[in-house]
Amino acid sequence: MYKVIKKMEFCYGHRLMDHGGPCKHLHGHNARVELELAAENLNSKGMVRDFLEIKQVIKAWVDQSFDHRLLLQEGDPLISVLKKADEPIVTVAYPPTAENLAREIFFYAKKSGFPVRQVRIWETESSMASFGE
Repeated sequence: MYKVIKKMEFCYGHRLMDHGGPCKHLHGHNARVELELAAENLNSKGMVRDFLEIKQVIKAWVDQSFDHRLLLQEGDPLISVLKKADEPIVTVAYPPTAENLAREIFFYAKKSGFPVRQVRIWETESSMASFGE
């Protein structure tokens, strides 16, 4: 089995409304994503997938979807206030945790035809969540 890992970084803000601790307040992260791809055989270029193609497709989507955005769960009372202030908000149907973001990136990569095995998101230097097969 051949594997490649592409690292990407993005910044985002969020809050977890049902959290009992400090994460219930607005705060931000400098996230690092590790996208792991795997294949039994290499393509005609001798690669699992070209790193440039990963960047052009997956990294571009991550940047457009999450980078420098405030991720809030549907029903958050701050959504209307922040939209009026023209803040870059992304409303999601789930708690905007690192685990759920890893799942979103995984399924986007899969839908885009990449042989993704796992997505890891480092929310901090010591805290990582993952989603994969």
